[in-house]
Amino acid sequence: MAQRDYVSRGRGSQNKKNNKKSPPRQPRRPSKGSGQFPEAKLAIAVILLAGFAWFLWSISGAAPEDVDGPVSSPVSQQSEEALPEMPEEEWEYIESLPGYEVEVEVAEQKKSDKLYLLQCGSFRTRAQAEEMKANIAFQGLEAQIRDTQGSNGQWFRVILGPLQTKRDAERAKHTLRKINITTCMILTWSL
Repeated sequence: MAQRDYVSRGRGSQNKKNNKKSPPRQPRRPSKGSGQFPEAKLAIAVILLAGFAWFLWSISGAAPEDVDGPVSSPVSQQSEEALPEMPEEEWEYIESLPGYEVEVEVAEQKKSDKLYLLQCGSFRTRAQAEEMKANIAFQGLEAQIRDTQGSNGQWFRVILGPLQTKRDAERAKHTLRKINITTCMILTWSL
């Protein structure tokens, strides 16, 4: 078995000897038997249709024709006086619920002196910060933009707050996560 050297052979499309155009392809014509319905299948279909028609014709006279009204049954022949009287419904909870109270012990949350803020972004340009502030406003939250001078220039921070509890900050953070603002950090208020 001889090995072929595909690298030295070169590409076929770049080779000038094989640059002949091939004639356009003719569409395939279907064979004679492919477009016709076979006679055996046609015969089976006709036999099945005839059998179904005979079945429908045979059951068409099976229904009773002398039905004048509703069919009487032994239950309907009994007089209505023989049935027992319907009992009156008695519900106790209607009277007992208004006076019922549930007592639950809930530990009070300690209010800390800390205030929280949510920083959601820090941008080089004010336009980017305004865009994020607008997206936050669509969620019903009020954001602020603060200018900050850092060691590497001016930054525009987008913050929410002051918030009274950390739970409020978490709630706002989860609200913003729904609109794909996932960069928010909870910090203590020290501005």
